Amino acid sequence: MFSAERSVARFGPPVRAVAASALAVSLLLLAGCGGGGGAKDKDRAAPAPTPTATVNDFGCLSPEQAKAGSVSFPGGDGQDVEGYLTGTGGTGLVLAHQADGDVCQWVPHAQDLAADGYRVLAVNSAGSEVRELTAAAAYLRSKGVTKLLLVGASKGGTAVLSAAGAITPPVDAVVSLSAPSTYSGMDASMVVPNLTMPVFYMAAESDSPFQDSTKELSKLTKKAKENDLTIVGGFNHGVSMLSDEANYAKVKAFLKKYGG
Repeated sequence: MFSAERSVARFGPPVRAVAASALAVSLLLLAGCGGGGGAKDKDRAAPAPTPTATVNDFGCLSPEQAKAGSVSFPGGDGQDVEGYLTGTGGTGLVLAHQADGDVCQWVPHAQDLAADGYRVLAVNSAGSEVRELTAAAAYLRSKGVTKLLLVGASKGGTAVLSAAGAITPPVDAVVSLSAPSTYSGMDASMVVPNLTMPVFYMAAESDSPFQDSTKELSKLTKKAKENDLTIVGGFNHGVSMLSDEANYAKVKAFLKKYGG
């Protein structure tokens, strides 16, 4: 009489094992023919999502304005720079805001200047002003701008003067409103003696100490093609001086002279 082990060895595996093997082979054949939906089918059915750009309204832009004008670009220090871009044309204006403001401070003027034919970028500063403005200049030039002017108010005025000494090729002109000589590591008094592009300075006669610093910066600006110092009446500071139509007209005339 034969043992069970000898019977298996002689006559092959049990029926249950044979059935399992047959089922495995069938499944492999189905997969090879595509009937079960292979990996390629799954890839085709689930395409990679399309990335979307971040839209920032900065707390002052309408949804339409934010969608059309909110921009972000590399800042050169590992951080992106955000801003509001509006207008068209070959002359670009970079606007730098005051310490007590943000990009919204410049938005009404940006829109007005865009209507005059400029491509305007108001920068929302995160505290690295010179690098941010240098990046903004490069961004506008990458968009086809051939003339470039910087406009800044208060600490933004210090920033545009400081950045004008670092941006290459040099910008075409600079407007500085109520600028302190130094601010947060920036020292415009060390930069302006070497500036050769036209510079427009404005401060209010009763806005102390910014009237004094503006006069001192203008005095140091000895190589500039034009050094226009305008002291206006009143106490207004920085951007608020432009609420006076006569003051704003003087700034716009300077921009047209060198950016037109």
